[in-house]
Amino acid sequence: MKRINLVRRGAAFAATMCTALALSACGSADAPGSDGSYKIGVLQLTEHGALDQTNKGFIEALDESGIPYTVDQQNAQNDQSTCQTIASKLVSDGDDLVFAIATPAAQAVAGATTEIPVVGSAITDYAASGLAASNEAPGANVTGTSDLTPVADQIDLLMQLIPDAKTVGILYCSAESNSDVQVSLAEEALDRAGIAHERYSVSSSNEIQQMVESMVGKVDAIYAPTDNTIAAGMATVSMVATDNGLPVIAGCDTMVSDGGLASYSINYRDLGYKAGQMAVKILKEGSDPATMPIEYLSSDECQLIVNKATADALGIDVSALKDARFV
Repeated sequence: MKRINLVRRGAAFAATMCTALALSACGSADAPGSDGSYKIGVLQLTEHGALDQTNKGFIEALDESGIPYTVDQQNAQNDQSTCQTIASKLVSDGDDLVFAIATPAAQAVAGATTEIPVVGSAITDYAASGLAASNEAPGANVTGTSDLTPVADQIDLLMQLIPDAKTVGILYCSAESNSDVQVSLAEEALDRAGIAHERYSVSSSNEIQQMVESMVGKVDAIYAPTDNTIAAGMATVSMVATDNGLPVIAGCDTMVSDGGLASYSINYRDLGYKAGQMAVKILKEGSDPATMPIEYLSSDECQLIVNKATADALGIDVSALKDARFV
């Protein structure tokens, strides 16, 4: 099993970020509101653990760089039209750089400006989402970090913990383009393992409970990729699934904390930190987003995460998972 020795970064974030989710601005400790500070807009798609951690990591990287800045934190509450409204505001405000968290947020900002540098994060595939000409050479004003997870390893984990699974339901939101990438990778891994699978898609969070209920009696386990709608509604997913004896292998650690059974997960705070470092290079060193390849966390930078309470409720023995972090 792969395991990461996660970098434990300092606590500078808490002293400098007013809030990761408030619709307000705050500045760095070095030069709050001073002349010459960089104006940075942040557009976060919605509130859930992975995106919140990405936001924190980004701010932490800015603070550790020592650059003077002010930041305007905006959250679209998972509404695409709100994303577009906020994107237009950040552009009209004349921000020096915009940090976009999740694919719909980045698409909204990219649609609003071709001039202001945009750094994204919590985005699986920039090229497939129309945000870059290629992930190796973005070619325009958008670059950033990818949250592509080790999907094949997650399916291997599913087979290890639920060895008798014959059919797996793949739960995702059809409105999120990057979910299709992960779903296809999961299907390929399940095909190689000889396990049947079926897609179960929702178009909004309001459909989650009914969709999970429809899976009962039809599948033996659920795979839920790092889909923002599903992640935000993970408490509902886990409540219905666990009550009906369905284990959920999730795409990221925060989905496990919210009731999923287990995951091999990247660290979203580290992902945001890496995006913050890219932003500093653009602002301080004049790096061009068009020539900055999309950056990834390596598969070795993943950790096995297990929810012990969920495992106990499902009657699944996880005592042999010595390398796991239990939540």
